[in-house]
Amino acid sequence: MKIEQADRLKQLPPYLFAQIDRKKAELAAKGVDIISLGVGDPDLPTPSHIIDRLKQASGDPANHQYPSYEGMLSFRQAAADWCRGRFDIDLDPENEIVSLIGSKEGIAHVPLAFVNPGEVVLCPDPAYPVYNIGTLFAGGEPYIMPLLEENGFLPDLDAIPAQILTRARLLFLNYPNNPTSAGATLDFFSQVVNFAGKHGIIVCHDAAYTEVFFDDDPPPSFLQVPGAREVCLEFHSLSKTYNMTGWRIGFACGNPDAVAGLGGIKTNIDSGVFQAVQEAAIEAMSSDQEPVAELRRIYKARRDLACDFLRKKGFSFSVPKATFYVWVRTPEGLGSARFVSRVLQETGVVLTPGNGFGEFGEGFFRISLTVNEDRLKEALDRLDTVQW
Repeated sequence: MKIEQADRLKQLPPYLFAQIDRKKAELAAKGVDIISLGVGDPDLPTPSHIIDRLKQASGDPANHQYPSYEGMLSFRQAAADWCRGRFDIDLDPENEIVSLIGSKEGIAHVPLAFVNPGEVVLCPDPAYPVYNIGTLFAGGEPYIMPLLEENGFLPDLDAIPAQILTRARLLFLNYPNNPTSAGATLDFFSQVVNFAGKHGIIVCHDAAYTEVFFDDDPPPSFLQVPGAREVCLEFHSLSKTYNMTGWRIGFACGNPDAVAGLGGIKTNIDSGVFQAVQEAAIEAMSSDQEPVAELRRIYKARRDLACDFLRKKGFSFSVPKATFYVWVRTPEGLGSARFVSRVLQETGVVLTPGNGFGEFGEGFFRISLTVNEDRLKEALDRLDTVQW
């Protein structure tokens, strides 16, 4: 019997990072020493005090039963306390926060809660692929908002046609931005609040990288803007902040009706986050944040190392103020896929092609600073041997 996939799967491009993993495996099987500057998966371990809390909590029989879909109230309270301490915003843990099995899960599911087939979701490009994928799974129609270098990689909301806006239900934003590392100001967020309120659009702000910054001006939360809570659902992840990518824990917060809508999807799809993991997350958010500051210092040193090399080689790029990515223009005459493929074949160094993040990522590549300094230096030394 031939097994046919559903049309919703057939319409999707191959998932970018799965393709990269396959290419890495092929070369590794040939004995090539691969250095991956591709996927944004932190290489450093989860801080020990968080692991210790998991060990303790996993032995408690009370944590061996089904958790609640919205998350333990103590977890949601810890998330509210963290948001108050970090952004000076007050959230009601009972109806303005819902736990997530990682922010990717919430982002992928939110269109199911608010988008009917044929309705529009405003998706940035280049961007994390899940915004577009979640829209397609819900039967929605993605409308691409180009993120152009000349606009600071911010979307031009005034360029969206009126006939699109009448059908638009969601707007995805992500600042600090993956893949471009661009930031957004509270003034821009305020413009978005007015835009969303005028057109009845829910803003879904992916705030996964707010804690990976390199100067004395920490990135803001969208919810800091007056009126934002009327229009916004913000997604936070512990993955990058605390090196917990494999733990799958995060939360969404903001408008209580939006939180309830996403929670309604989750209660029918998943059974919540293992409570021992939630207790470990409480430990992460409520304890001393020095490990997060140390992580920033490590990434800053790596950023400076990579940027010094790129500057010396004449690449065009902006020094990132946040995230652990560097977004770089490819050499003249080389497209994204061709450039990255050549680097991989000649050096064993994995980079991410910009067009894997969408049409408007063409002509760029992304470096992920998620290897230690010795391996990063080795990767840069190998890149130095390539003639463009």
